[in-house]
Amino acid sequence: MANRPIFIPCENGDSLVITKPIEFSWSPGMAVSQKQKSIRALHSSAKELGVVGEVLEISSKSEDELGKSLSAFNLKYKSKKNLSISVECLYQSSKVFEKGGPFRDLLHVSSLDAKRDPRLKESGNILHFLSPRNEEWPLEPKTLFYDWVYLNVLAENTHFQELVLEYSAFTDIEFNPKKSINCQAYSVALFAALYKRRLLDAALSSPQNYKKIVAQFIVVNANENQYLNPNLF
Repeated sequence: MANRPIFIPCENGDSLVITKPIEFSWSPGMAVSQKQKSIRALHSSAKELGVVGEVLEISSKSEDELGKSLSAFNLKYKSKKNLSISVECLYQSSKVFEKGGPFRDLLHVSSLDAKRDPRLKESGNILHFLSPRNEEWPLEPKTLFYDWVYLNVLAENTHFQELVLEYSAFTDIEFNPKKSINCQAYSVALFAALYKRRLLDAALSSPQNYKKIVAQFIVVNANENQYLNPNLF
């Protein structure tokens, strides 16, 4: 058995996203077919526990092409220079460490190469993030910057937006909250919640507005369960 979170966007209430831990039968092994068995078991368990509506797996292991396309490795932003840059590359290239960074060359490599770049582990503790637009972001709240990057890139891919809204919940079989902080499935759920509450445009109008809007709600991702402190922003 294993335990993974499922993320449910909320159209009203104090939380934008509800995170539910779900226990399910895990299929061991690295093969995609084994991952997909685990995804089906996770979704089946979620429905047995009362999750209503369709659930979408957000990862490269998804059996749905939309879920694969929304993986942080595959979801891309087209720059003014007509370069396609993935969420993963945007995020990894924004890290600033004690001994270096941001490593902007990671904007021009594959998502996998960006994630595995040895400098990310050899440059000491991470201090903060510096976005490609040179906006400085703190490490806390934990997923604030990652979500900002993901939300903006998804908003650029308008052809995905209506498709995302057809789903009631989102998962990422590769995300283990004991080992990771950021989760692409949570980011998609956050996007859906902001869209349904008609807060998305205002939230994406500036980093400051985004921080102020999300600070009004209880953050319930896999790593935090708290109101953000508006005084931080």
